[in-house]
Order: sequence, then structure tokens, then C-alpha cells
Amino acid sequence: MAGRQLTPLESALTELRSAVEQVKLPLPLPGAEEQRKVAQEIVRQLDDYVMPRLATIDAPILAVVGGSTGAGKSTLVNSLVGREVSAPGVIRPTTRAPVLVHHSSDADWFTDDRILPGLARSTGASKEARSLQLVVEDSIPPGLAILDAPDIDSVVVENRQLASQLLAAADLWLFVTSAARYADAVPWGFLRAAANRSAAVAVVLDRVPPRAMTEVPPHLGQLMSERGLGDSPLFAVPETTVDSEGLLPASAVQPIRGWLAALAADQASRAKVVHQTLDGAIASLSAKTPELARSVDEQLEVIEQLRAEVDRSYAEAVRTVSVQTTDGTLLRGEVLARWHEFVGTGEFFRALEQKVSWLRDRLVAALRGEPPGAGNLKIAVESGLESLLREEAAAAAERAEASWQATAAGRALIESSEIDLSRSSADFDRMAGRAIRDWQGAVLDLVADEGMSKRSRARFYALGVNGVGVALMIVVFAHTGGLVGAEIGVAGGTAVLAQRVLEAVFGDQAIRRLAQTAKDDLDARVQALLADELVRYHMILDRLGVEPDQPARLREMARAVESVREGGLPAGAAVQDAALPPPERRLAIDPPTVTQMPSEGVTDDSDIVDAELLDEPREELR
Repeated sequence: MAGRQLTPLESALTELRSAVEQVKLPLPLPGAEEQRKVAQEIVRQLDDYVMPRLATIDAPILAVVGGSTGAGKSTLVNSLVGREVSAPGVIRPTTRAPVLVHHSSDADWFTDDRILPGLARSTGASKEARSLQLVVEDSIPPGLAILDAPDIDSVVVENRQLASQLLAAADLWLFVTSAARYADAVPWGFLRAAANRSAAVAVVLDRVPPRAMTEVPPHLGQLMSERGLGDSPLFAVPETTVDSEGLLPASAVQPIRGWLAALAADQASRAKVVHQTLDGAIASLSAKTPELARSVDEQLEVIEQLRAEVDRSYAEAVRTVSVQTTDGTLLRGEVLARWHEFVGTGEFFRALEQKVSWLRDRLVAALRGEPPGAGNLKIAVESGLESLLREEAAAAAERAEASWQATAAGRALIESSEIDLSRSSADFDRMAGRAIRDWQGAVLDLVADEGMSKRSRARFYALGVNGVGVALMIVVFAHTGGLVGAEIGVAGGTAVLAQRVLEAVFGDQAIRRLAQTAKDDLDARVQALLADELVRYHMILDRLGVEPDQPARLREMARAVESVREGGLPAGAAVQDAALPPPERRLAIDPPTVTQMPSEGVTDDSDIVDAELLDEPREELR
């Protein structure tokens, strides 16, 4: 099949598979777990059945024999074939590989991985569940293969999963249940799934006691009709003894064998079964996709909500820092004390009062020093800013973590995170200190560049870069909106004094511009610093892998599949005139003389499994 050009339907399904495979539903939202399974089922159905069948539309029909524990599947398969090909047993669970029986002329269809590519092929009995045992048997008519699947209600999870996978890969379901368990909930869950996707199904009612032959099969037929399976053949196998080889009497299985042989012999009938199941499977996949897209929408909505909440937390921190670096808050404590120390030195004011000519004479000496206290004030400003940033970053982290703790999705992300999201990152203090020092350096560069362009550069040199720079920082911090009481006068005086100092050097207009430039630069650095903290949360959300364009792509691919599907499936035979056996042959209950099957003669699955061992409760269909 290498190099074969894909049909439009195959191309559309390939695109659908790619879209579904990329779907991730990582958040524990209502229905997410179910939709994760749906996504897996869509991909598996495409890989195991739909794409292989479309590529080989004329391949033999694959009839998968499935059913409940103890229904008699293996004995039925062996009896249909005429010898033991699938080992029966009474010990549960039966751990063995599924068995596929086919005619020798059809071997090439099954030796490669055309179907069920995830199962390794073997030619002998194996206990490896993920292998497929191939058995050549020419009593099976060409054009038909029979696969004995594990129990759908096995106590082993892997067996149940494999049974579901095998049934999904079938052209025809040969579903086996017993007279004792035909109304159980688990089998009907599978039968409803088959009806929902229009799969070809034949039901075998096994082990029907003679006294129940006129009541149980008609009741099952009624249940089937009420649940969308009215056109599916129903065969009733009487409860009887098996021979020395563990096979049922030929007359007991002849109706089933004859029906399968007739189906295999007629190309049009085979094609009808294949097209019915294939078209139903494709329709089911495209029908499931919009619901999957809605689940992705829900994930994206919650992700954006979680993202917005942490964004608001850190935006509030940025806003708070911006306000408190202009409202006078920083002109408390150490910063204010060091400012008083700085402006209280005689050298500072004498430098301003001296004549410019005298300053020119002292230019070189002034350049080598700075007014006393400027360095201490610079350190105090740095310490005050660091403390403010640490407090607001910690408060932002607490708010962000609390907002995520309020939802199940957020809690799941916090629990799975390798970092502590309730506090600032480990190196935040170091990064905050560096950001502040870089800002102070930028302020000094700013005033140095401005000072060199002024006629009053002599005053600038007299004060020194540090002296002018810290004065500009005080102007930035000196608005009094955040101060009360006596502090207003103190801060107000501080602001006026710093303003006058800088006006003496640069002039009024330049000071306004310099202060605004310095403040904008500080705000930008604070925003960048806190954005680096915020990115921790964004990275967690981004790693979830839920892409915004996924829902639209899923819906688009589903529409594309439906559009191409409406044009019809590839024709492998004259399908339109073909049909399954007519309804009057649906119930085949014309057995030979029936005798009660004695317990000592049982060599196949019997109803000895303890229902309490099953993961799912045994409920009867009402």
C-alpha cells in the first residue's frame, strides 16, 4: 500500500486524527476524563479500523466474538471452526492473547499490521495480552475471519480495554451473552454503542435452558428492537453437553455457521456489512468531535481565568509600587534621615552659594569628591526600594496562589508544581537589588548627560553626580499624597528643597523632564522585575499544551469529514442492492433435541465468576 494516493475521505480523516491527537485536557474539569477517553478512542478507532479498512475495502470481513465472562465465547468459536483453536477455561481471568482464525488464502491480509497495528503477531498460544495469535483454518470460508476477544467485563482492566479495542476494530460484532446474563448492564453498554454507530451486529444467546427457549430469546429480541438493534440477527444456542473435544453439537451452531458462510460467500453482502459498519464508525467519530471541541473550550476558558487572576495580582503589585514611589511613602525612616543628614552639611549649601568663577577654580578638586552623605542617602534609597519591592512581590504571590487555591483546577496545578507558588522566587531579592542599583545607575547617567550640556555645569560639578542624582531621586519620591499629619510638612519641605537644588543646576523645565524620565524608567524596571515573577504561573499554564486554535480546528476537521462522507464510501462491490439476511431469519432457534448440560461436562467458560470481583456492578437492564 506504500505510495498509494489517499482518497479525499482518507485525507480528511488523517487531518481529523492529527487534530484529535494534539488535544490535551489536563485540568480536572467536569467531563474532562470522559472526553480524554473519547479522544483516545477516536485515534485508536482510526488507527485500528477506519483507516486500514478504507485502504483495503475488499479485505475479508472481520467478525469479532465478544461478550461477558462465562458466556461461552471460546467454545462457540471452537465449535464454529470444528476444532479447538481458542483454549477455554473456568479459571478467571483467562490470561491469553486474542485468537484470530482465517482461511489460508486470506493469510496476507492479517500477517502484517493492516489492522490492530498495536498488537504483535504470533502463530502459537501466548499469554501476552498485547499479541494477536493467528490461526490458519480452511474450515473457515474465504473472505471471513473470526476473532475471539477477551471478556468485556473481565476483572483485569487490560483485558477489558483490549476487548473494547477489538470490538471497535470489527466489521461485524458476534456478541455472545447467556440466558442467565443477557439483561446485565455491561453487555448492553456495548450493544448500545454498536447501535449508536450503526455497527453490524449479530447476537448469540448461549446456554438457553429448554424450558426457557420459548421465552428468553423473544424477550431478548424485544429488548434489541427497543434499543436500535431490531435488524440484527439473533441466534439462540441451547444448553447442551459438549463432546470429548469440548465442542458443541454441529446442529447447535449450524444456524450461525450457515449464516456466516452465506455472508462470506456473497461479495455484495460482505460489502454491505463493511460499508454499514465503516460508515457508522466514521459518522460516530465526526459526531463526537464537536463535544471534544467544547471540552477544549472549557479548558481554555478556565486557563484564561487562572491566567487573568495571577495577572491581576501582579498588576496590583506594579500599581502599588508605582504609587508608593511617588506619594512620599519612601520619604520615611532611613531615607528621610539620610536626606536630612545630606542637606544639613555646610558643604552642600556653600557649594550652591559660591560664585561660579570660584567653582571653576575648584573644578578638579570637586570632581574627585562628592558632598558628604550622598553615598549614605543613595544606599538608603536602595534599601527602601528593595523593601517595598519585596513586600509587594510577596503579597502578589500570596494573592495569586490564593486565587488558584479557590478552584479545583488551580489546586491541581499548585499540587503538581515543583516550585512554591505562595512566595516569591528564591532569587527575587537578588534580582530586585540589581534592578534598583541599575536604576540608580541610570539616574546618575541621566543627570550626568544633562549636566554636561548646561551652562551651569560648574554647579553640577560642585555637587557631584551622586549629589545631583540623589536629589533627583528625592524629587521622584517627594509627592505627599501618601503622608499624613506632621509628615506632610517634613516631606513637603524635602520636596521643595530638592526641587530648588536641581533648579539651581538644570532649571525648572529640565527638572520636570528629568524627574518624569527617571520615574518612567523606574516603573518599567519594576514591571519587568515582577513580570519575571509572573512568568512562573504563565509557564505552568503554557505547559498544559492547550492551544487556542484547537477547538476551531477540531470543528473544521469534523465538518470536512462529514462533507466528504456525504459523497459516499469507496465502492468495493455492488453495495446498494446487498443486504443482511432478512428479518424473518433474524431469530434462529431451531435446535436439535435439547438436554440439560451437566456440570461435569462443562469445559468452557461457566458462570462461576463471583460478581463481587468485578470492577463494575452487575446491574440488570430494566
